[in-house]
Amino acid sequence: MSLDVLCLRREADFQRVGALPPASLKVLYRAPNDVDIPQLMKQARALVIPAVGPKLPTELFAGTSIQFIQVTGAGLDRLDLPFLRQRGIAVANVPGGSNDAVAEYAVTASSVLLRRFFWADTEIRHGNYRNFRARMIADSLLGLDGLTVGMVGFGIIGVAVATAFHRRGCAILYYDPAPRDPRAGEALGAKATSLQELLRAADVVSLHVPLLPQTTGLIGARELAMMKTGAVLIQASRGGVVDEAALARALQQGRLSGAAVDVYSTEPPASQHPLFSLQGQAAQRILFTPHIAGVTRQSTAFLCRSAWQNIERFFTECEAPRDVVT
Repeated sequence: MSLDVLCLRREADFQRVGALPPASLKVLYRAPNDVDIPQLMKQARALVIPAVGPKLPTELFAGTSIQFIQVTGAGLDRLDLPFLRQRGIAVANVPGGSNDAVAEYAVTASSVLLRRFFWADTEIRHGNYRNFRARMIADSLLGLDGLTVGMVGFGIIGVAVATAFHRRGCAILYYDPAPRDPRAGEALGAKATSLQELLRAADVVSLHVPLLPQTTGLIGARELAMMKTGAVLIQASRGGVVDEAALARALQQGRLSGAAVDVYSTEPPASQHPLFSLQGQAAQRILFTPHIAGVTRQSTAFLCRSAWQNIERFFTECEAPRDVVT
């Protein structure tokens, strides 16, 4: 069988946003657990995968004919890049395609938590309209204008999120030992600082770092204790960056105004996840979403079209593929 591309993302995902591959390419779509994938890996020249999902085992590449892997997103966590580099398999992603969606998520989630919209919804449904409205007014809840937002990670997505907060009148701090563009924050008046100083000063802490050995557990009990009383944490980076049990304790103790959690150390999270055990008011201080911060129809269309365009570059060789990381 002649095969150009093995795609481990559903064809319906591409159809839904009008981003199908070029008609000149022979593409087969498979679910990640289909039994014929190892055999197809020995026939296709290119592999397309979504950014989110379990790590691909290196055994899958034994005897492979795959020369090029295209990720339909920015994340590369699923791939063993040093191994693929050794095998001479090029990998490309689509950085920045979800920028606007993630920025919208971070700003919206911050407002929802700071102004207790989610909590108010629950109280009203339980008939507590008058008392909870009085409490919200008495507590003089914060809007975003004039707040300090701390960006942990100042790459493409971090800068986009910072820009969205800046437009809402926020002052920006950022921590990134190796920012992609050291001058990116100048237009925002953003100030580089240490992680400790950022945590102590920020009203909103927004995480936008990849999952690496040095970022695993980056925000633990010690770091959460440094955060301002009443601050908000936005976790839209990668599961494992935050110690989830420590976050549960910080919320249960009432130190934080809230947390938005879009990513989890294990996805889907188990029913006994520590954040699911929050009781009383603490349970109203957390917003759960299913790894969807960067997913809108617009962002998905951009990511999918960009991925197929790069695949086409690989096959035609008229132009080198873009954003190759190995």
